[in-house]
Amino acid sequence: MSAVVEGKGLTRRFGQEEATVVAVDHVDIAIEAGELVMFMGDSGCGKTTLISLLGCILTPSEGELWIDGQQINHEDQDLSAIRREKIGFVFQLFHLIPYLTAIENVMVAMDIARTKGHEAETRAKALLTQVGLEKRLHHRPAQLSGGEKQRVSFARALANNPKIIFADEPTANLDSRQSENLMNLIRELRQEHQTTIAIVTHNEGLKQNADRVIQMKDGRIVSM
Repeated sequence: MSAVVEGKGLTRRFGQEEATVVAVDHVDIAIEAGELVMFMGDSGCGKTTLISLLGCILTPSEGELWIDGQQINHEDQDLSAIRREKIGFVFQLFHLIPYLTAIENVMVAMDIARTKGHEAETRAKALLTQVGLEKRLHHRPAQLSGGEKQRVSFARALANNPKIIFADEPTANLDSRQSENLMNLIRELRQEHQTTIAIVTHNEGLKQNADRVIQMKDGRIVSM
């Protein structure tokens, strides 16, 4: 296997001088192709900040980052293009556009990548069918359950065939049955799309689904 994402000495500070907080502290990490990894640890330990660095949402204060074998230059590169072409995101609060239907929310991601019209609609429908929402294509987020919204989020994350999907607490707003169903879906999607998946979670019950658990404390990785 080869690393889809690799970071060396990744550090992220917030604030200035006496008020500086080190959220991620000189982390070395590699996530291999096809892995399902979980980041765990207490609230505030740096999990979400780390995946935001790995996913090019945040710029590191120090350190180096490679995605799909390409070193990332945060000053000179078009990071939006890297996110669009290489990375999918799933958020705890779904971040679906409320006035768009499920299929339109998925198509938006493809439109940003310049896939439009019939091609985008066909692929969005196929992805939503795969996540079990073929009868909910034209429902807006307010008409969907929490589990259904998260399924739309995963379909959207897969829209542009990413190398890796980062999911931040994807089961936090779901009950135990919905959480189990979503994890079953995540395993199926990984198998079908051969996509690497990295999940931030507090849910100890999900650990059994992971190839590897990365434990964090005080901005550092303490085990992996």
